[in-house]
Amino acid sequence: MLLTALALAAQAAATPCQPGAYASPDARFLVIMERTDSAQTGAWRWWADDGRFGLTNDGSVTCRGETLDVKAVVYNKIAVRLTPTKFKSGELTLNGMLIEPPTATGGKPPLVVTVHGSERTPAVKYAQYPWILAAQGISAFVYDKRGTGESQGNYNQNFHALAADAAAASKEAKRLAAGRYSRFGLLGGSQGGWVAPRAANDAGADFVAVGFGLLIDPLEEDASQVRAELTEAGYGADVPNQAREITDPTGNLMAEHFLKGYEQLATVKARYGKAPWFAKIKGEFTGDILALDEAALRREGRAKFDNLDLDWRYDAMGWMRKVKAPQLWVIAAQDREAPPQTTVDRLQTLRREGHDIAIVRFPDTDHGMVEFSQAVDGERTTTRVTPGYFRLLGDWIKGTTRPPYGRGEFLSK
Repeated sequence: MLLTALALAAQAAATPCQPGAYASPDARFLVIMERTDSAQTGAWRWWADDGRFGLTNDGSVTCRGETLDVKAVVYNKIAVRLTPTKFKSGELTLNGMLIEPPTATGGKPPLVVTVHGSERTPAVKYAQYPWILAAQGISAFVYDKRGTGESQGNYNQNFHALAADAAAASKEAKRLAAGRYSRFGLLGGSQGGWVAPRAANDAGADFVAVGFGLLIDPLEEDASQVRAELTEAGYGADVPNQAREITDPTGNLMAEHFLKGYEQLATVKARYGKAPWFAKIKGEFTGDILALDEAALRREGRAKFDNLDLDWRYDAMGWMRKVKAPQLWVIAAQDREAPPQTTVDRLQTLRREGHDIAIVRFPDTDHGMVEFSQAVDGERTTTRVTPGYFRLLGDWIKGTTRPPYGRGEFLSK
């Protein structure tokens, strides 16, 4: 009975977490957001300005109403202005929300539309980046990707359609924040690095920021991943070069929507199928395609691998050349999902052509700008977002950078 009473008392004293941005007396910030499964676990996600992150049940952060207790330091909730909205993109109605920080003395804040990556989670409820921006005095507009959350339509990865959605979101954001912002731009992470530049001119962006994005097409992404995997596994240059003979036909099969290309694939499988490295190929899709026989690919290939209306030969460089606004590209130097070297090379080419692009590369970081520990078998465990990344985004968007940003390196032309 006593234990039951104590448990009930503890439960009654517990204070639910409130999503949002919080600030400490020394101007540090912390963002807390609900997990998709928080109803089952009772744990909420948190991110600190220095890149640390975790769950509220790990003992690092304790929720107390509109304050957080972070190792005996009190963080107070930042009083943002929230404006939920529904807006049209073509025939679809999308769900969005404008988050505006307290009015800063001496000027209006920038306004940013956050362009999502490939995730299917509802961004309005679960995305942390709009709140990370708001914690730094930046107005942010977030919206649920088509086919997710409260937005209509079917989820897809068609960069042209998604860019149209981003442009529609930009129009709505500027309408809602009219008279209360200075300059306007887009922030895209991962797949958003394809979408944000595609949308930039239509959105009337004054700037574009991209984190851990790619300046290659989706077929090149798969080939780059395969090459990086085999190189990291210790194979010499001849093996990754031979693997390119495999990723070319698997990529062509994808681009042709599994209607043709089987003879080329059969030829390279016969040539390299018994090689010791063949079974180690993964990539974005090549490993999965190699695991199925031709009959299965003809029967199931498109439904399994090509069901998101993706433009496999998307002209990333062509669209980048059309962008008028200055850009920031932040590169994760050890990115397995988005191998960065070709992207950096192409960004440098664009800079030589006269485009205003800042490139910042963080060493020892993987996709998501996360640092990691790596086991002997190559398995990586994420430890934190690399310090300086959040502040770099905030400062650059506000128009003034003040390095250093952790170990981030501004690449020269």
